Amino acid sequence: KHTVAHLAAEFIERYVKPNRRRPEAAEALIKRDILRTWRERDARSITPREVVDLLDEIVDRGAPVLANRTSRILDQMYRFGVQRRIVDSSPVVLLTPPGGKEKARKRVLSDDELKAFLRDPKACTRGREKLWRIVLFLLLTGARRGELAQARWADIDWKAKTWTIPDEHHKEEAGYICPLTDQAVEQLRALKKLASKTSSPWICPAKHAPAKAADPMQLSRRIARCLPLFAKQGIAAFTLHDLRRTVRTGLARLGVQPHIAERVLSHKQRGVIGVYDRYQYLKEKREALEQWAGHLEGLKPKEQLQ
Repeated sequence: KHTVAHLAAEFIERYVKPNRRRPEAAEALIKRDILRTWRERDARSITPREVVDLLDEIVDRGAPVLANRTSRILDQMYRFGVQRRIVDSSPVVLLTPPGGKEKARKRVLSDDELKAFLRDPKACTRGREKLWRIVLFLLLTGARRGELAQARWADIDWKAKTWTIPDEHHKEEAGYICPLTDQAVEQLRALKKLASKTSSPWICPAKHAPAKAADPMQLSRRIARCLPLFAKQGIAAFTLHDLRRTVRTGLARLGVQPHIAERVLSHKQRGVIGVYDRYQYLKEKREALEQWAGHLEGLKPKEQLQ
């Protein structure tokens, strides 16, 4: 009852699952390095030096952000263990993050890069229609990859052209209504046609288990594998989250008011406004996204517009 495996199992069951909206992400983090290295070890025998060595190994393989996340989850797990009397103390004694200070990303796709993608999305994604339509849908809505991965067809109101993101799937734990432009609806209809054989309730079902939602990390990995193809089209490396920054920057360039652009990205409003202003700004968000969709349409080659 004192193995690292036992400590991890109790931590996941009694703390992670009840308190995290995406417990599977924390569970994967624990399995990847912590259990791989120490599964059968007595959790009480792990020393601070061994913790440092494990985290250094992760940094040395080129994953400093993963090292920081692993250190945080390991610290939480051991503090849980102390509370549950599985261990007497924690070996996680760190002065600074093992991977160093994390810098905020600034990557924004330029109009030239967007034009290259829109010109030939198939060439960027090995012809995988589902993948390039997901990229285009995220680009048209500014949505988070996790929100799309957890979205059900039942969340789409085809008549009103809206997508309702429930509280449990929204980062800020506050339900959000995303207006859908005609271009965004077009991508959804194409995705539904592609998924028609699976009868899955999910817009992005798991590849080998359509009854389950796709793992958001899997969507990112699929894009990462296609980055060399994007590069051939003149598009530098990017992540799915960079698409949100691209949308936000594009809205600003189009003259959309900051408070509307922030709501398009469903960012939490701070202070008094966040407490008292419960208006959804659906009309304003739709107008902003239609402006953005029009801008993207203007980047397409003329033959695609005919």
